[in-house]
Amino acid sequence: MIVGYFALTLGVGMWVSRRQRTAGDYFLGARDLPTWAILLSIVATETSALTVISVPAVAARGDLTFLQLPLGYLLGRIAVARWLLPGYFHGDQDTAYARLEHRFGVPTRRVASAMFLVTRALADGVRVYAGAIPLAILAAWNVPLAIVLMSLVTLVYTWHGGLKAVVWVDVVQLLVYVAGGFVALGIAAGLAGGLPATLAAAAQAGKLRWLDPTVNFTTTYTLVGGLVGGAMLSAASHGTDHLIVQRLLASRGLTAARVALVGSGVVVLAQFTLFLFIGIAIWAAGQAPTDLPADQIFPRFVISHFPHGLAGLIIAAVLAASMATHSSAISALASSVTHDLYASWTGRTDPEHLLKVGRAWSLAWGVVITLVALGFNVIAGGGQTPVVVFALSIASITYGALLGAYLLAGGPARVAGNDVLWGIGVAVPTMLVIFLTRQPLAWPWYVPVGTLLTVVIGLVASVVRPRREGIT
Repeated sequence: MIVGYFALTLGVGMWVSRRQRTAGDYFLGARDLPTWAILLSIVATETSALTVISVPAVAARGDLTFLQLPLGYLLGRIAVARWLLPGYFHGDQDTAYARLEHRFGVPTRRVASAMFLVTRALADGVRVYAGAIPLAILAAWNVPLAIVLMSLVTLVYTWHGGLKAVVWVDVVQLLVYVAGGFVALGIAAGLAGGLPATLAAAAQAGKLRWLDPTVNFTTTYTLVGGLVGGAMLSAASHGTDHLIVQRLLASRGLTAARVALVGSGVVVLAQFTLFLFIGIAIWAAGQAPTDLPADQIFPRFVISHFPHGLAGLIIAAVLAASMATHSSAISALASSVTHDLYASWTGRTDPEHLLKVGRAWSLAWGVVITLVALGFNVIAGGGQTPVVVFALSIASITYGALLGAYLLAGGPARVAGNDVLWGIGVAVPTMLVIFLTRQPLAWPWYVPVGTLLTVVIGLVASVVRPRREGIT
């Protein structure tokens, strides 16, 4: 089943990726992808294997308070659609960071792109590692071998087909793993005595609690933290991260991009709800022992209680979800390097040449993300903390600085590029120290704190630094 699914993925990717002639075709799908496909691709990219593996573990170990985050995600998307998206459709922008160049100059664009490259490589290395866990469990392989095999298949169709292949394969993968989620919920609830018995047991244990109105900066999932932190995280990831913005730029226009962005927030909320209830059902069935690492709860359940053929299909769907994120990251990273750095430094902007450069960078980033995933297998393997927390925490280290830069772009005219760089230079190291020293600040507050630091330092720098004509 797994081999068959790999073949299907490669086949779809190769078929839809014919006639790639320019960098615009390769990185933006010729700006002619349908709205519904972009919507589903956004969902597949941002949730991927982390949703399938880690979110059930969150509920199995806790309750439903995680749902406060996707409520904030939806608010953040609405804000991006209203205020940030129009700026991306002025002129002919190739990446998310071209907009910063128009306001602050080339250095700011390059710094923002560099932050994206580092953060995205780290965050998606975690996701690839997460997707390799079920393959290793099923095939009795070690995780490094699973990472390498999955990365190789992903790299083939991404290198060949660019964004168009990535988006259409995302659609197939999303439909399959969501269907697998419903099957898993039915089997787990059946083992627990049916859905009513599952809900009754969960209610008695307090696992159906989804709202925590307390104001606490050290508790991970609260209403205030979810709405504020979730909204700002979503605004940063969907308004400044080229992984998502690349898809919005590939839309047929501003209206289509807005529909895809806000609609994806509704689908993500429903999807998180589904996989949280899978975790509760697994717990009610007695299949979440406390001595089992959190990220193995769902894969072990599939292997132990699914019929063999169906188990293979579900595991293949989990792999496909991870591959969706992996391929998206490769495409976005290669696009950012090609346009934000290479074209800027060399002055080469002819589309045919940039297509060759982009494919070379796609190959390079595929290798880098694979190495990062192997590294996270050593660092985070076998822990009780769901891997989704590692990925979101790492991404949040720089998201605040990126969002702050875009807010400063709409701020006072006196704010210049150097002021933004000062803000970024303070915010990113500060958040990195908080993360590495395991300070009690809950990760949903990383983006708000990073954004505040960037904006405040940038504004202060614009006031105290002497204005000289020509400074950017």
